[in-house]
Amino acid sequence: MDFSAVIVAAGSSTRAGPGAPKPWRSLGGRPILSWSIEALAAAGARQIVVVVAEAWISEAAELLQGVPGALAVRGGATRAESVQQGLAALPAGDTAAVLVHDAARPFLTTAHVRGLLAALEVADGAVPALPVADTLKRGRDVVAETVSRDGLWRAQTPQAFRLDVLRAAYAAWPADAEPTDDAAVVERAGGKVAIAPGDPRLMKLTYPEDFAMAEQLAGGARITRIGQGVDAHRWGPGEAVWLCGVKIEHDQTLIGHSDADAGLHALTDAILGAIGEGDIGEHFPPSDPQWKGAASDRFLLHAVEILTNKGGRIVNADVTLVCERPKIRPHRDAMRQRLAELLGVPLDRVSVKATTTEGMGFTGRQEGLLAQAIVAVETPA
Repeated sequence: MDFSAVIVAAGSSTRAGPGAPKPWRSLGGRPILSWSIEALAAAGARQIVVVVAEAWISEAAELLQGVPGALAVRGGATRAESVQQGLAALPAGDTAAVLVHDAARPFLTTAHVRGLLAALEVADGAVPALPVADTLKRGRDVVAETVSRDGLWRAQTPQAFRLDVLRAAYAAWPADAEPTDDAAVVERAGGKVAIAPGDPRLMKLTYPEDFAMAEQLAGGARITRIGQGVDAHRWGPGEAVWLCGVKIEHDQTLIGHSDADAGLHALTDAILGAIGEGDIGEHFPPSDPQWKGAASDRFLLHAVEILTNKGGRIVNADVTLVCERPKIRPHRDAMRQRLAELLGVPLDRVSVKATTTEGMGFTGRQEGLLAQAIVAVETPA
């Protein structure tokens, strides 16, 4: 059966942790989006429309070079709007099949496409789905009831439709409602949607831990790297100090070009060092006035983004602050929480410790504060 395809890749990827949007992260050494493009082209799609956020249009166009009948269009504020933008880019009056696919499901194969098109022969739409295997519970803090899983399915993508049917169904969909998938739109319009065999490999990459699993499925070997960072700043007049992303009231402050958060600076250098990307001064030169007084969490998020775009992830981080004052223990939990948020890892993978030098050296004389950080990261080999 002749078919076109729409790949939805315009989401903000907020649940995936720090880094680029999911379609642009590395999987097996290439962007996640490229996996779906190549799979649909290999399956015989006559036209492929990739829907991306406006900021990624040029990157998408570059990625599509050499793919016959492929183009990139700007997405909307919601997934449904993005799908409709993709459908609008296909020829008017076309009644052939269209496959709508989420870029976050990279392990699509020609066999999946053929199964959907076969199911579409006798229906208005077809979805790959897996029967629910887990016991289902309904409730909030406690279980209210156990729900029967008989006849329940987990829908995946791509989903296949007759193009004219899907367009008409979206035209009739209420403007104030957001469908959970495209099949729901056709179902509401009275269309018949068939169930095609799903595949666990069509998993959707949603949370940070999903990407490590995907890398293993992609067949890529991974290695663990260790990075170390050290930073020091002198004390000066002030009323508060920033340490590990937390503001602490104090009778002095640390002096620096940015906010002088030595903990974040050391951790940033540790990440950059682990992946061979230089140091914080190369990425954010102190001679550049735009970084005057800048919040150091920007520096750390930049390092995490570089790591994520290389297909890597944080394993754990350990920061040690060396100072006589202020006392770190009362603020340690807040520091750990903030670092976990910035790194996109569970709290138990972050440690913040403090020590003194018993009055010895520049920290002992309270001339300055020293921070050391060690981080373990995992990247494709």
